Amino acid sequence: MIGKAIRLERIMDRNTGRTVIVPMDHGFTLGQIEGLRRMPETVAAVSDGGANAIVMHKGMVRAGHRGHGRDIGLVVHLSASTSLNPDPDDKVLVCTVEEAVSLGADAVSVHINLGAPHESRMIEAAGEVSRECARWGMPLLAMVYPRGVGIDPRDPAAVGHCVRVAEELGADLVKTTYTGDPATFVEITAASSIPVLIAGGEKAGDLATLQAIHDAIDAGASGVCIGRNAFQRDDPKAFVRAICQVVHSRLDPAAALEER
Repeated sequence: MIGKAIRLERIMDRNTGRTVIVPMDHGFTLGQIEGLRRMPETVAAVSDGGANAIVMHKGMVRAGHRGHGRDIGLVVHLSASTSLNPDPDDKVLVCTVEEAVSLGADAVSVHINLGAPHESRMIEAAGEVSRECARWGMPLLAMVYPRGVGIDPRDPAAVGHCVRVAEELGADLVKTTYTGDPATFVEITAASSIPVLIAGGEKAGDLATLQAIHDAIDAGASGVCIGRNAFQRDDPKAFVRAICQVVHSRLDPAAALEER
């Protein structure tokens, strides 16, 4: 589908085939958190740092649009829940693919938590979104995580299951948890027919974050989809630049920190 192909090139580097995506949808879940209080400033920082795309909810597209500076790909997130919910892992659809098209989106994303009590509803909703994405020529990023009672979020079998669910649903990209071990993660990426992006999770140290990204790329990851580990840095622009150097230029993490 030429529409999907054209839009995918707006959120992935044509030359490397990899991507650095910075999600900024956390405000819906967590509220007015640090790094997302002044959206245009944060969008400008990660854009100037070289990120390929950002993720945000429909209501923040206007709030984050700058009208100047370096362009950046836009992924509109369709799923949501809040941390105040007794079950914060219960994601529901709050936007449609058609709405995302009207907002100028280059892709849409949905969230599925495998093992959560409402897993079936999330899978059903993602299936509906996938169908609409095919109709509109819109790339679909599936964010799929192993989350549930007694589930190890880094278990290779569980992570591999997440990737396969995204493939089976017809997603064009999948974001999931990095197992933390290149030897197990390479088996997951090698078995996937779509690009696999790693999540960032809660903020970690600069070098530790970049080393994990470096190892994941070596293990076949096609990039990162990292939010708080990017926009909550003292200098988000510089840190995103370092991430891009690791992902696209394959620079050593320590060297990327020095050059940022």
